[in-house]
Amino acid sequence: MERTANCLAKLERMNKALRHEEPDRVPISDFFWGGFLSRWRSELGLAPDTDIYRYYDLDWRVVAPNMDPHIRPFDILRDDETEVTVHTGFGATIRKKFDLPMPAFVAFDTDTIEKMEAFEFDDSFDERRFFRVGDDQINCVGDGFERNLAPFVDRVAAEYADFPVYGGACEAHEMIWRIVGTENVMMWMAEYPDAIARFVARLHEFNLGILRAQIKAAQGRLSGIIIWGDVAYKKGMLFSPVFWRQHFKPGVKAMIDECHSHGLPVIYHGCGNVSRIFEDFIEIGVDAYNPLEYKAGLDAVDLRRRLGHRLGFCGNMDVQLWAAGTKEELRAAVLTKLNAAKGGGFIFQSDHSVPSNVSGESYDYVVRLVREHGVYPLELGEFDLPDLG
Repeated sequence: MERTANCLAKLERMNKALRHEEPDRVPISDFFWGGFLSRWRSELGLAPDTDIYRYYDLDWRVVAPNMDPHIRPFDILRDDETEVTVHTGFGATIRKKFDLPMPAFVAFDTDTIEKMEAFEFDDSFDERRFFRVGDDQINCVGDGFERNLAPFVDRVAAEYADFPVYGGACEAHEMIWRIVGTENVMMWMAEYPDAIARFVARLHEFNLGILRAQIKAAQGRLSGIIIWGDVAYKKGMLFSPVFWRQHFKPGVKAMIDECHSHGLPVIYHGCGNVSRIFEDFIEIGVDAYNPLEYKAGLDAVDLRRRLGHRLGFCGNMDVQLWAAGTKEELRAAVLTKLNAAKGGGFIFQSDHSVPSNVSGESYDYVVRLVREHGVYPLELGEFDLPDLG
């Protein structure tokens, strides 16, 4: 299947933005909660199967393979009309109540340091991750719940003609907390730092293998990679930047180097306020950082002044304002934020994902504002901010 001319235009738009050049217009896309999509379709009078990416002709999509340490079908522990409880290939027991947006982690098989040190991984290159129908925790248990997900290569192929498709891979912290739980990660870093360091090194090897294997499996159909890796919360880092630099940073750099060796740009997704390590992300070659949570005190315009064009920005639009703001407030926020796109280096998205409390009308209005005012050369009127550096 060949890419359409429109898809090639999107690819050029994304790549120019990530090279800090001005394309024809500012790229735009997002991640969406299932509850928002249902509301959006209902409020705009759309068919129940309307694809929001195609409806707005958004500029990129993410497709991730099975990253479970153990490849196996879910063990269903409870299943009724209100909720499901499953045991996954991470060795995690997860309860998903269908009327709530996100699941609850109930228990972790790996609940001692000895079990962590004895933990084994299925092969990163196992073909079931890429070529077989199956269950996996990261893709199937979240805002929604799904079984028997289509193969990675088929999901990539389904989008390839119309969108730049980014693959997905996790760094070590995004994996370790899913295996042992966040509380244990934090405690064991203090109590058993050497054991954590050894396990993180093994996770680096596992994750790098999955990255290499998916690039190979996709056979040239990936346009970039998103690395998932939360290491911060609203007020700062979850743990010491010194520990992160010593034990986590080298693995992230190896993943970025692998992507760049294939000509694939990297968008790093990390929630919370990571201001203390932005310079590290620049050093190891991150092309753009996502989602830049506004609610965590990050502002893309301010960051452009501080960091210049050494790092691209992807996100930062305040979803709390999207949910409660007037059209006048939305217009002011969108046009002000577009200042960060001067000279390229900016992809317009929410500051995490679009939740259910955002109306379909508000999101529709925001997209149309970006399409109208995000055309280069940018003309932002009274919201133009000079001298961003």
